[in-house]
Amino acid sequence: MRYLLLILVSAFTFSSVQAQEVLTSTEWQEDLRFLQQTVHKDYSFLFKKTTKAEFDTAVEKLHKEIPSLEQHEIIIGMARLVSSFKYGHTVLGFRYSPYPFHQLPLNFYWFNDGLFVQGAHKDQADVLGAKVTAIGKMTTEEALKAIYPVVPSENDQFFKAYGPLYLSVAEVLHAQGVIDEMANEVELTFEKDGKSFKKKISTLPKGERVPTEYSLVKTDENWLEAREQEMTPNYLKDLDKIYYYEYLPETKTVYVRQSQIQDDPSEDIPTFYARVFDFIENNDVEKLVIDVRLNGGGNNYKNKPVVTGIIETEKINEVGKLFVIIGRRTFSACQNLINELDNYTNAVFIGEPSSENINFYGDNNRVD
Repeated sequence: MRYLLLILVSAFTFSSVQAQEVLTSTEWQEDLRFLQQTVHKDYSFLFKKTTKAEFDTAVEKLHKEIPSLEQHEIIIGMARLVSSFKYGHTVLGFRYSPYPFHQLPLNFYWFNDGLFVQGAHKDQADVLGAKVTAIGKMTTEEALKAIYPVVPSENDQFFKAYGPLYLSVAEVLHAQGVIDEMANEVELTFEKDGKSFKKKISTLPKGERVPTEYSLVKTDENWLEAREQEMTPNYLKDLDKIYYYEYLPETKTVYVRQSQIQDDPSEDIPTFYARVFDFIENNDVEKLVIDVRLNGGGNNYKNKPVVTGIIETEKINEVGKLFVIIGRRTFSACQNLINELDNYTNAVFIGEPSSENINFYGDNNRVD
C-alpha cells in the first residue's frame, strides 16, 4: 500500500500572505495554476475517481469565475477541486488559511433519523437536542447535498462523520448556495418537543471554533451537550487518556477503548496491551471488546502489539469471544488495524462501517 497525505495549499494563500491581506484576481489565478500543475506533475495517481479532463475543466471554470468571486468562494472553489479526488487524507485544510472562517456555535450530529444539535453554546441552549430541518433557504437534506462537493468524502461514512462540520461554516453555506448572502448569522429551522420553529443563529467570532473532543462538544461553563450527564458510556470515559480498559464482571468481559494509534504520554501501546493481555490470562475473562469507534488513526507501526497480542492470547482469539466496535470516525491507521484484525484474528466487528476504504492513501505530506 502506498501512503500519502496531500494537503494542497497554494503558494500565495498559505505561505506568504499575511492574515487579512486581499489578493488580486491575478494572484488567485496564479495560485490555481500552481494547484493544477502540482497535481499533474506530482500527484497524477489521484485521478481514479475523477479524470484529468474533468479536473482541468473544473479548473478552467473556476479560473474564469475568480474575478467575480469573493475571497472565501475562491478558497472553497479550490477545496472542491481537491475534494473531487475523494480521498479523505487529500484535503485543502481551512485551518491553514490566514483567512479564518465563521462557524456557528452549534455542533451537529447526523443520526439515522436526521441531523441534530449535539452541542451548543449556552446562549443557544433552547436548540440543544433539536432536529435541524432547514438551513438558510434549503431543507437539511438539500443543504447536505449542496455542500457534498466540498468534503473529501472517501465514502458515505466519511461524509456522515465530517459533513455536519462543514455545514456549520457560514462561508461554505454561502459558497454552495445554501444561503444567499454571506452574513454573520444564519437562519435555521428546528424541531423540538413536537414544535417547529425558526431561529437566526449568530456565528462565533472569525476564526473561533466550537470546542470538541473526538467530534463531540467538550462541556464547560459555556458549552453544553444534549447527552444526559448522569451516566457516561464506556466509550466516552477517561477521554483524557488515549486508551483505557476495565473489567465488566457481570459478563466476564474486558473492555478496551482506544481512540488514537499513538502512545499515551503516561504509557505506550506495547506496555498498555501487555497489561491487558496479562489480566486476561490471569483472570476469569471470557470476552474482549476493543472499541475503536472514535479512532481517527495515527502511526501504522504501532498496530503490531495489538494484533500479535491477540493472536498469542488464544483464550480470547475465538469467534464469539473477540469483538471490535467500529464507527464513522474509524479512519486512517485505525483502518489498517481493523484490516489486520480481520485478516489475522477471529474478531467479530460490530457498529457502523468505517469512514475509510480498505485500500487508501494515508501518511501526511503537506504541499505549499
